[in-house]
Amino acid sequence: KQILEESTAGAVSQTYSLLQQEEKSTVGSALRTRADLANAEVVTIVKRLAKENKSTQLAQLASRIEAIMRFGAGAGEDPFAKVKALIMDLIATLERDAQGEATEKAYCDEQLAKTEEKKGELGFDISKLTAKIDQAVAKSTDLKAQVQELQSELAKLAKEQADMDQLR
Repeated sequence: KQILEESTAGAVSQTYSLLQQEEKSTVGSALRTRADLANAEVVTIVKRLAKENKSTQLAQLASRIEAIMRFGAGAGEDPFAKVKALIMDLIATLERDAQGEATEKAYCDEQLAKTEEKKGELGFDISKLTAKIDQAVAKSTDLKAQVQELQSELAKLAKEQADMDQLR
C-alpha cells in the first residue's frame, strides 16, 4: 500500500466517482454515436439497394457516401449536402441512361415490327410459290405419263409400219 501511495503521488487518497465520469463520456459519445449511426444507416441502405438491384453504380455511390461520411464530416461541412449532390448526379446519369435505352428499345421495336411484317409477306410469297411448284409437279407428272403413252403408241405404229413394209 505504501508503494502505491508513493508511486501515484497522492492520487490514491483522492476519491473519484466513476459514475460521474461515465455520465460525461456517455453523453458526448451518445451524440457522436447517433450521428455515426445515421451515417452508417445511410451507407447500409444504399449498399443493400446495390445488392438487391445488382447495381455497380449504387455500390460506387455507397462507397463514396461512406468516404464523405468518414472524411467530410471532419471538415465542418454538412456531409449530407455532398451526399444529396452525389445522389442527384446518380439520378441524372440513370435518367440519361434510361432515355438512351428507351430510344434504343423504340428503334428495336420498330425494326422488329418491320421484320415481322416482311416475314409475313415472304411467308405469303412462299405459299404462293409452293402452290405453283405443286401445280407444276402435277402437270409435269401428267405430261410424263402422256409422253410415255405417246412413245408406246409410236413404237406400236413403227412396228405396224415395219410389218406392213414386210408384207409388201
